[in-house]
Amino acid sequence: MEWVNILTGLIALLVLSIGLPLALRKRRKVGPQNVEQLLHHLQEIGVEAFLAERGVAEEKVGTSRGWGQRSEGVIKIERRNIDYINVISIASQYGVSYSLDYLVKNPSWLGRKKRKKVRMVRRKSSGIRGRVVDIEWKGDDYLSQELNFDYRLKDKLLQAELKGNIKIFPEPKYEYARVRTVYLLPSLDLFEAIDIIAGHIKSGW
Repeated sequence: MEWVNILTGLIALLVLSIGLPLALRKRRKVGPQNVEQLLHHLQEIGVEAFLAERGVAEEKVGTSRGWGQRSEGVIKIERRNIDYINVISIASQYGVSYSLDYLVKNPSWLGRKKRKKVRMVRRKSSGIRGRVVDIEWKGDDYLSQELNFDYRLKDKLLQAELKGNIKIFPEPKYEYARVRTVYLLPSLDLFEAIDIIAGHIKSGW
């Protein structure tokens, strides 16, 4: 029985040694394309956005929290509550996935009590394939309550075609919060919903 465990371990090691380099190579090719594609899309839906220079401090926000995470590029947002969008690639033995971190500057965190993560929970009408009929926020008491009472935000999110989930991470070390979604080209409703979230973060969280 012990040889079965050894064989299983060797196969897993072989898959990892082949799969991870392929995933990293794919990340080098696709990552910058994702940044350019997102930038053009944002400009098309009327968002004032431009590409930030490589090496800006915002590339580091949150990327050290998980192994295999890297910034593929940062987009600066003008005249909104959202300050930047960081395109993140996450490499694993299964390949590369991409996420978006909407960065919200909040220097007022200095000296305040510790904030907790917040996540969005969707309520469906029935079963797995049911329609999403309600949205609830859980986590940090203050921010989740603010978001739950914002019915304009709820309407925007119910109208938006959001794949995946929304999670909000405090990053007091960098004086930012991250609003994370999977990589997608956001509809105007979704972008505005995230901008409303960013407004709540800036106003008192």
